[in-house]
Amino acid sequence: MHSPFTRLFTPALLGLALFAGAADAALRPPLGYFAPVETFKTGDYTSDCGAIPAPYTGALQFRSKYEGSDKARATLNSQSQKAFRDSTANITTLERGVSKQVMQFMRDGRPEQLQCTLDWLTAWAGADALMSKDFNHTGKSMRKWALGSMASAYIRLKFSESRPLARHEPQARQIEAWFANMAEQVVRDWDNLPLEKTNNHSYWAAWSVMASAIATDRRDLFDWAVKQYKVGANQVDAQGYLPNELKRQQRALAYHNYALPPLAMIASFAQANGVDLRNENHDALKRLGERVLAGVQDADDFQARSGKKQDLSDLKVEAKFAWLEPFCSLYTCAPDVLARKRQMQPFKTFRLGGDLTQVYDPRKGT
Repeated sequence: MHSPFTRLFTPALLGLALFAGAADAALRPPLGYFAPVETFKTGDYTSDCGAIPAPYTGALQFRSKYEGSDKARATLNSQSQKAFRDSTANITTLERGVSKQVMQFMRDGRPEQLQCTLDWLTAWAGADALMSKDFNHTGKSMRKWALGSMASAYIRLKFSESRPLARHEPQARQIEAWFANMAEQVVRDWDNLPLEKTNNHSYWAAWSVMASAIATDRRDLFDWAVKQYKVGANQVDAQGYLPNELKRQQRALAYHNYALPPLAMIASFAQANGVDLRNENHDALKRLGERVLAGVQDADDFQARSGKKQDLSDLKVEAKFAWLEPFCSLYTCAPDVLARKRQMQPFKTFRLGGDLTQVYDPRKGT
């Protein structure tokens, strides 16, 4: 029986991939990822990266924070949420730590900061961490979140014109091989789901595969991420709603907003490689973004469509709107949207690789 990953290489798709590979140069991220290290500080410095979190090699069987909720999966269970956080603590420490270390290195240029990142990642790569085939839905979700976090932070190191990885090629090869293996597993985890089960999780999976494709120059992974983006874009209805996120009832608006970061990032990375996804399903991404921005101002329409008064707590977290950086690079955002974006900058979120403002709007980044 062929795996989902093998199915990427049907004759038709293989022909397209070969054509694309011949026509295009090596895969690359958007222009901001080529920025040099800001400064190279010298002098006495003690690394504060801390102990490497123990690589997670166990079963990816985690409790859901919505455990016990009804089919809307919208009611938090504080006990299971704590259990989830406790059991995934090392993974999250790795994600947050790598993101922070890369941001610090890109700002300060201290070799010790770079070495922290490479040591953390190679320790997990060498242990073949996060690759368990024993997983539940929350477990495979954690795998793709972690991959997206790490690969998107790593891209800043790989593509910086300062070439910080030039003296670390063995570690870079080991890290990239791990990313590729994990991305292949993410494809298997999330490929060809029925549409009624394709939601923000699939978009985040596609983002992790896109980031890995750029980090490893894998056109097949890039093509899969684009394919998944198109599935997501074609779920957006004429009014800008995602039906499967409306099912989240009181959290419908929050989950529409949560679906935007991976979709906007995929579209931005695709555009950097000559694939323009903006017009997919009649500007679906633009329609979705505008619907969410309108909902933040007045959630009544979301309440009417979902049948529940909206829980707006997540929307008070400015980092949740980091998607505005790639979004406003893809589309001409209205002056009021740009003003709101500037008020919230800089956007820093480890699941998208760190400081997105530094990448997309460097005059405002820190």
